[in-house]
Amino acid sequence: MSKKIIFFDVDGTLVDVRPVKECIPESTIQAVHETRKKGNLCYLCTGRSLAEIYPYILDVGFDGIIGAGGGFVQMGDEMLYHKKVSDEDVHRVVDFFETNHYDYYLESNGGLFASKNLIKRLESIIYGDLENDPEARRKKEEEPSHFITALIENENMYRNDVNKICFLEHESIPFDEIRKQFSDAFQVIECTVPAFGDASGELSVAGVNKHTAIEALINHLGIDQKDTYAYGDGMNDAEMLTFVAHGVAVGNAKEGLKAIADEVCDDIANDGIYKNNRVDKKQC
Repeated sequence: MSKKIIFFDVDGTLVDVRPVKECIPESTIQAVHETRKKGNLCYLCTGRSLAEIYPYILDVGFDGIIGAGGGFVQMGDEMLYHKKVSDEDVHRVVDFFETNHYDYYLESNGGLFASKNLIKRLESIIYGDLENDPEARRKKEEEPSHFITALIENENMYRNDVNKICFLEHESIPFDEIRKQFSDAFQVIECTVPAFGDASGELSVAGVNKHTAIEALINHLGIDQKDTYAYGDGMNDAEMLTFVAHGVAVGNAKEGLKAIADEVCDDIANDGIYKNNRVDKKQC
C-alpha cells in the first residue's frame, strides 16, 4: 500500500479553540499516532507561524509543518522554502493600522509582535472583565491563554521577518475596506477565530496558500496526489480541500467549506477526526 500524507489545519480542526483554553481532543491525538504507525505522514497545514505552534501541538508528533497559510514549508528540521512580506508592504500596513487605531499583530517565526492595545482587548475577549469580575481574574491566573502569553509588546513594528499580519475587527471600518486597501499585494482573508469579530482577518503574501504549499511539498517528496488527505474547518482551507484527493470538512466547519468538501465528519469535540475513516484503521 502506498504511503499517504494527511494535512491538518490547526484552529478549529486539530485544536478546539472554543473553550477558554484551546485544546486538542485526545481522540485526534490517537488518530495521528495510529496513522503514523502505519507509515503515513502527518503534516500541520495552518495559518499559524512557528511562534504560535506551541509545544503541546508539536508534542502530538508530526512529520512537518506548512505554516503561515503556505508561507513556509518545513520537513522535520529542514525548511523547503520560506516566503516573507516585503519591508515596503510591512511599513504600508503598519502605517495604515496605526493611523486608524487597529488592534493587530505581526507574525514571524521568531515571535508574535502585538500593537499597543491588543493584549488588553484580547484579555477582555478571552477572560472577561479583569477589573470587576473575580472569575475573569481566576481564568487568567489558572487557565492562561497560550496565545496571549506568546505575544510580545513594545517592539518596533517595522520588521523584516514578517510572515503575515493579523487584525481584529474595527468598529467603524468594514472588512471590505481592508481588502480594497491591500489586495494588490496581499491575500486578504477573514479570520477563523470567531471571538475576534466578523471583520477581523489576516494579510499574507499574494499567491501563497495551502494548495501551493502542499503541491510543492508532495512534488518534493514524490508522493502522488491520489494519496493526499486533508482536514479543515474554515474558508481559508478551501484551496487545500479542493486540491487534495480526499478533502474532509469537520462537523464544526463553515457551511461553505462543507459544501465543497468530499465529505463531512462529526464535530471535532465529538471525535470527528478519529471516527472518520480517512485516518482510522479502515483506510490509513
